[in-house]
Amino acid sequence: MRVEVDEDRCCGAGSCVLVAPEVFDQREEDGVVVLLDAEPPEQVHGGVREAADICPAGAIALRGA
Repeated sequence: MRVEVDEDRCCGAGSCVLVAPEVFDQREEDGVVVLLDAEPPEQVHGGVREAADICPAGAIALRGA
C-alpha cells in the first residue's frame, strides 16, 4: 500500500490522525495533514483505509490497497 495526501484539499479535521496516528499527523500552525509513512506496515492498513474513507475532504489516496 502506498499513501498519498493532497495538502491543498485537507480541511484539517484530524480524523485521519485519530484512526491512524502511526501514519498521519497535523501541522500545528494550520492543522493540515502530515504524512508520516507513505508505505505503512500491513498491520496498520485497516486504520489507513478507514482514514481515507472518513476524510471529509477526500485528501487521502491509496495506491495498491
